[in-house]
Amino acid sequence: MAGSLPRQVSMAVRLAREADPRAFATVAVSEVARGITQAVSLIAVNSLLVELLAHGDITGRLRAALPSLALVAALAVVGSACRSASSAATGILEPKAQRVATERYLGLVARVELEAIEDDAFHKLMDSAQWGADSARRMVGYCTAVVTSAISLIAAAGVLTVLHPLLLPLLVLMALPSAWGSLTMARHRYISWHRFVQHVRAAKLISQLLINQQAAAEIRVHDAAPFLLKHFRQMAETSEREQTRLAWTGARTSLVADSTRGLATIATYGVLGLLLWNGQMGLAVAGTAVLAIRTGASSITDLVLRVTDVQEEALFVADLQKLCDEATRRAIPVGGLDVPQEADVRFEKVTFTYPGADKPSLYEVDLVIPRGRTVALVGRNGSGKSTVVRLLSGARLPDSGRVLWGGVSTAEAERAQVFDRVAMVAQDFFRWPFTARVNIGIGRSSAAMDDRSIEAAAAYADADEVVKGLPRGLDSLLARGYKGGQEISGGQWQKIGLARARRRDGAVLIVDEPTSALDPAAEQRVFDQIHQLAGSGQTTVLITHRLHSVRHADLIYVLDEGRVVEHGTFTALMDPATGAGVFREMYELQARQFLNPSLPGQAAPAEAVGEGQARS
Repeated sequence: MAGSLPRQVSMAVRLAREADPRAFATVAVSEVARGITQAVSLIAVNSLLVELLAHGDITGRLRAALPSLALVAALAVVGSACRSASSAATGILEPKAQRVATERYLGLVARVELEAIEDDAFHKLMDSAQWGADSARRMVGYCTAVVTSAISLIAAAGVLTVLHPLLLPLLVLMALPSAWGSLTMARHRYISWHRFVQHVRAAKLISQLLINQQAAAEIRVHDAAPFLLKHFRQMAETSEREQTRLAWTGARTSLVADSTRGLATIATYGVLGLLLWNGQMGLAVAGTAVLAIRTGASSITDLVLRVTDVQEEALFVADLQKLCDEATRRAIPVGGLDVPQEADVRFEKVTFTYPGADKPSLYEVDLVIPRGRTVALVGRNGSGKSTVVRLLSGARLPDSGRVLWGGVSTAEAERAQVFDRVAMVAQDFFRWPFTARVNIGIGRSSAAMDDRSIEAAAAYADADEVVKGLPRGLDSLLARGYKGGQEISGGQWQKIGLARARRRDGAVLIVDEPTSALDPAAEQRVFDQIHQLAGSGQTTVLITHRLHSVRHADLIYVLDEGRVVEHGTFTALMDPATGAGVFREMYELQARQFLNPSLPGQAAPAEAVGEGQARS
């Protein structure tokens, strides 16, 4: 404990100084002054007792004791003022320290590679870090209390050492049982927390699902509540069993510590009584010794408890520091080669496997995305289309091979520049719980979110009609459950997402199933706009299962099981002379779904009727 305490206190000191230097200085000065006041007060009390217990009439003794009495009273006022100033400054410091700690780890986590976010071990570290930020706040107050108790103890120990050399070791002996008990329980609580934290997290997740607005209808229709409650109970009961075990451990530890401390206290006062009985200590000195022992015992108890608190919270702050170190290690590198403003993107023998996957998602893929063209990626689910997009945008790096932006590999490039060149509308793009203005403007959050630029992006994606239907227009909150919050449909959200991508205005626009929630007319307008973007010089990468929408693409790549199996223009891929290719088979399969009757009594297509008449 003594070895690690300076490092832990210095950790809290650095955090407090960073959070608010003025408040930190106020706490430091107030606590040092308070400790000095307590030390001087003990000396003044000793002088007061000597005067009161001296020989002579009571009036003379009281008159002689008046200066010491006045000094004790003045010191009490000064100590009270110092305590008030320290408490106020500590109250200011604590929330700021928590904010600084939280901002630090959130800022680092926001810059890690995607594979870290998808790592279970890293997620557990993030859970611990949240507790660590709270612990950092509490450590400020605990460290203040440690300084106060330490100064008070030093003063009491100094007085006892002067009075008699036996008293100080006995005072320390009184502290050892409390120190052992507190530190033992701090370690048990930390270990126990790591045992049941995952169960607490799971129980919290299930409880949130039970009150989730999006899941509410299905929970009721499918009667899923009993199932969820059963699993909530299982997670909670596991946590309860561990906490029950911890409670029994605490009871046993407390019993041993308190019994031992009681014996040490009896021994201390017994020695003091013997010294007084044998005449080795005067009555005034004995009174001062009793006061010093009580002050020292109280200081030791408080010091041990606060040091234990610091130790316990420091374990969680250490987890926070561990996350910060891990996030720094797994951060997206800063610096690298400059990425050309306008360039083709080329995949050369690119292979990529997701962590934990049995086989690669892409295997030796070669493809070219020409600047200013529309390139379509098609294929079955799991064929590797979305992985191509992640590698293209720099969100992932290939295991082997190269992704080149104008000859610059993403592995060697300044990744921030790669990100800046890309605008993306993912199929499951995030619906921010903010206003419509922010949901569009966050596509380029570094720029001013003024009406003119936001409205232009909204008009491009037909989201202006969505905005007009909102009660407060662009300033309407798109999050139910909050005052004034609105709920919009999936198709309306898709338009907002397209407007966000337009606001981004990247050199390469990536759209992944951009029209899955749109009506046919709106779908056609979106594809017309995407085609126009290519005509204006913007590169467009289109991922879709609706193969009729890629007719105007300049180049189509067909992927299957992580490989490029075909590529070419729509006309070339549909040419009967090339045989029955993969793309042509998929296209004709989709076309037959519209040509063949699918409902009883539905009329046959005109071509089929004509063929039947000819045969008859």
